[in-house]
Amino acid sequence: MNIITYLRHWRFEGYAIFDLALSFLGMWLLSSLLSKIFRVIHIHVPARNWIILTLPLSIVAHLLVGRYTPMVNNFLSPNDHWVLKLIILGCLILGLWGIRIK
Repeated sequence: MNIITYLRHWRFEGYAIFDLALSFLGMWLLSSLLSKIFRVIHIHVPARNWIILTLPLSIVAHLLVGRYTPMVNNFLSPNDHWVLKLIILGCLILGLWGIRIK
């Protein structure tokens, strides 16, 4: 078993903890660069908003490339996984809250 398979073995509610942690870490590292890029087009996005928007943006990105992960499948499922849908909606609302157009 290679190291990635071992790290992805640890799960919470069916989602790999390693994948979630890596997503948030990557967004934390990119947040200042993304904020600077958006500042050029006169949109102020605080770094914390990028971190909050990690899950909604990851679902959109996976849909755009056609990769249906367990979280994407659960989010698109019409009859269940309401807690996940509420978390994603809450992250979307809180993530968009502090964005200002200058």
